[in-house]
Amino acid sequence: MKELRFSPKQRQVLDWWREERYDAVICDGAVRSGKTFALTLSFLLWAMARFHRQRFGLCAGSVNGVRRNLLAQARPVLEGLGFQWEEKVSRNEVALRGGGRENRFYLYGGRDEGSAAAIQGATLAGVLLDEAALMPRSFVEQAAARCSVEGGKLWFSCNPAGSEHWFYREWIQKAEEKRALYLRFTMEDNPRLSPQTRARYARLFQGTFYRRYVLGEWTAAEGLVYDFFRRDQMPAAPEGPFRRWRVSCDYGTRNPASFGLWGELDGVWYRVREYYYDARAQGRQKTDGEYVRELDCLAAGREIETVIVDPSAASFIEALRRAGWTVRKADNRVLEGIRRTAEALKSGKIVICRECGAAAREFELYRWEDDRAMDRVRKEHDHAMDDIRYFVMALDGGNGYTARFVERQAF
Repeated sequence: MKELRFSPKQRQVLDWWREERYDAVICDGAVRSGKTFALTLSFLLWAMARFHRQRFGLCAGSVNGVRRNLLAQARPVLEGLGFQWEEKVSRNEVALRGGGRENRFYLYGGRDEGSAAAIQGATLAGVLLDEAALMPRSFVEQAAARCSVEGGKLWFSCNPAGSEHWFYREWIQKAEEKRALYLRFTMEDNPRLSPQTRARYARLFQGTFYRRYVLGEWTAAEGLVYDFFRRDQMPAAPEGPFRRWRVSCDYGTRNPASFGLWGELDGVWYRVREYYYDARAQGRQKTDGEYVRELDCLAAGREIETVIVDPSAASFIEALRRAGWTVRKADNRVLEGIRRTAEALKSGKIVICRECGAAAREFELYRWEDDRAMDRVRKEHDHAMDDIRYFVMALDGGNGYTARFVERQAF
């Protein structure tokens, strides 16, 4: 097994559970700071050192997120230490054996308010919640309540959010009261990151995202959402030839409809043209059939591999499918989509061309809501912003963009 190097803070995470005065650990701070890997490895080793034939919970935004962000990193290390690993994918269950002991780990996704039902009723000896600040409070509290076995402990990791976020107020500010060890991570706490890599990550973020994901601060979102965007720096659309084409759609009847035509060239996706129609301003609503014809005109005979559409636009999706288009329902997670879009723009993975005036106008107007308790964007000037966000959320490593920007490439 390749030798692992741990920073002092990571070593503290690996050993914290030996001190009986703590019932929980909370690790927050910068992205790529090494907190998730250390926390996962520590959780699994603690479970195997202290328990036999018990059940544990591993939680992230989705079950696939547990597999990708937690288990994929920890498994080779544990197998290198001599543990036997058996996963039952259909049951979202992992059995870990070693040293004459065996424990079972159940995988849970805490994506929305309905997720709490999946973990309700379970009896667990310990729970790890990755990205806890992105989970509904009902799920986090239900998971904590399931940890009822004598000697059980709670494990949290997250990146900062708003300064009035419930997790910050109820757990981080009350860490001592809850007998929790609180550790704040920076990128310097990850020995796998070189100074050049840390600088590259820092360049991806501006404003609120920089303060949260680089400095590790819990701070309210304010001002322009994409405060780094400059209309005067928008390039003309390249001549091509483009290798692939896609269209993203934010559908509206009374509200504006926004469609973007995207072409991929040398690994970069360019928004080369767009269609934008405001029914209120024009004084007439368009039908689904009319919007399908407008999409035909936007595509102009190009071979479109997929059309990514607002998932709530059921009638429009059906009209597109009847017309022969390949349709993909968009992932409509707003905050995650904004973060990924900012990363894609900053890293040059997507480019908005000067032919897209409606998008340029909205970039200059799209703002955070003045609400310190929640991260909300104002529901105005957001239609091109939504279709761009849908497009970015549909991209993956095999299609020109790594969805989480160099997805967990370093501990």
